[in-house]
Amino acid sequence: MSKKLLYLLGIIGTILLGTYFYWKFCCNPCCEVGACKQKKKVENVSTIIPATTFLPFQVKDVNGNLSLSVEDNFNFKQSGLNYLQPVSTNLDHEIEKLKEYLTSQEGKTLSVTGFYQSDETNNSAFPNLGLARANSIKNYLKDKGISSKLIDTYSQLNDEMVADSLNVFHGPLSFEVLASVDNSEKLKLTANEIKENPVVLYFKTGQANINLTPEQRSKIADISMYLDKVEGAMCLVTGHTDKTGDATHNILLGQNRADFAKQYLITNGISGDKIIATSKGQTEPIADNGTEEGRAKNRRTVITIN
Repeated sequence: MSKKLLYLLGIIGTILLGTYFYWKFCCNPCCEVGACKQKKKVENVSTIIPATTFLPFQVKDVNGNLSLSVEDNFNFKQSGLNYLQPVSTNLDHEIEKLKEYLTSQEGKTLSVTGFYQSDETNNSAFPNLGLARANSIKNYLKDKGISSKLIDTYSQLNDEMVADSLNVFHGPLSFEVLASVDNSEKLKLTANEIKENPVVLYFKTGQANINLTPEQRSKIADISMYLDKVEGAMCLVTGHTDKTGDATHNILLGQNRADFAKQYLITNGISGDKIIATSKGQTEPIADNGTEEGRAKNRRTVITIN
């Protein structure tokens, strides 16, 4: 091999080695730095957290001269049916004004609409948490001196609400004063429906909770409304058993089941003063006690009205 060729190969080798080491120690770190900067830039993009929804307490009578407003309102835990305490003094002051207005004006009713979200868990006795929340506020207003006869409760789905970091909804309600309407015919129809098709609960041995069907929830809401609107109306809760065992013991067993159902209704905002819990024991079977299926049907608690 000639000396000239060796020089040429040496030059080519030097160029190749230089190119390799330049890429290794210069370009690659630069790329990595760029990648880090890009990664850091991506990581620094903050997640946008929606602002908490704050709905003030506002009541207007579009056909009158009432207009109340205060920033405070009733608050509820997410999936909760009872308002959180304490209630602010400012809110109570506005409620006092509302009471004075309703008691001084004839032909007026207060509409209370509770909001709820589709992803909340409804453990109440009502069809949805909106109606349960409205009923909770109705009871508070009743305690403040506003007759429940003057309060109508409704519900509305509102998935736009945003709870705070403690999962609390601030003011998931709306209020409005409206002209009263005659609902006597509706109340008669409601009473007939409840009496003809009462809520019937079947208890399994050791059962510690009550799970209502959608139809039963709707009927509980009707019972609650009827008790508010009709003077002297009472909710009747009657426990029944099968014929197994001693008759005296079965009276006690039926009473325990009736008391359990009564407490469930009280927990869901129906006044205990409006509920009568009794037991018929084994005296009113609706099926054959000679079969297991029949005995299961006889072990029941019936919720209706007088």
